[in-house]
Amino acid sequence: MSRLLDVEDLWVRFPTRSGMFEAVRGVSFSLGRERLGIVGESGSGKSLTGRAILRLIRPPGQVQARRIDLDGHDLLSLTERQMRTVRGQRISMIMQDPKFSLNPVMRVGEQIAEAYLLHANTSRRQARQKTLEMLEAVRIRDPERVARLYPHEVSGGMGQRIMIAMMMIPDPEILIADEPTSALDVSVQMQVLDIMDKLVRERGMGLIFISHDLNLVSAFCDRVLIMYGGRIVETCAADRLHEARHPYTRGLLNALPRLDAPRPRLEVLKRDPAWRDEPGVSGRQ
Repeated sequence: MSRLLDVEDLWVRFPTRSGMFEAVRGVSFSLGRERLGIVGESGSGKSLTGRAILRLIRPPGQVQARRIDLDGHDLLSLTERQMRTVRGQRISMIMQDPKFSLNPVMRVGEQIAEAYLLHANTSRRQARQKTLEMLEAVRIRDPERVARLYPHEVSGGMGQRIMIAMMMIPDPEILIADEPTSALDVSVQMQVLDIMDKLVRERGMGLIFISHDLNLVSAFCDRVLIMYGGRIVETCAADRLHEARHPYTRGLLNALPRLDAPRPRLEVLKRDPAWRDEPGVSGRQ
């Protein structure tokens, strides 16, 4: 499997009144043309890892790594101007809630076309045509009508599809999806995942899928990284996630309700501070 991205010894720190807080601690992983899931509790460092790759951590936050390698180029050594050609064109990121990511005073079509015009040497007419094609690709009926709407005029599920279209229109190599379905009901959630899966497979992209939902990641991804306290504590094949060995991963799995094995009480997740410093567990791939 060819590697698209290599992250080695990534740290994200924030100064506080009580000292330096280490939010991401020595994270290392590689991404090929695959669907890589990152799971863990809120505050485990999942989203910050994705943002750090795109250098979206602003001061006073500090990002440090031995390397964040994209096709032989260390992203940490690039200037901010050079990073603007990476964001969107080579790596795109879908944020958690489209309502907060879309510009409320711009029509949907204008926003998608703007993402294309920023990275492609083309005319506005061609950008509009490409916009309508992308809206069709994410299964939006009547793209002409939807392109004229403002973000507040679309539903949550449609808003998420619009965000996917906007992030995919520059044809990036890597897509980072941060909880892209958490605000959607189950039926719409599966539709959005199906769209993402189809586009990623057809374009041969790498996907980093950040989520709280272990069952969803197990069914949707190829590999899974489990994060706790800013570290990767376990790596395993997604279809073997339920065979995970680390006590933290076992605790997360045991805390999930199961229809096939109902229990009167769910287990309470127990945490050990030592997990923050011990080496991660690598399961069978």
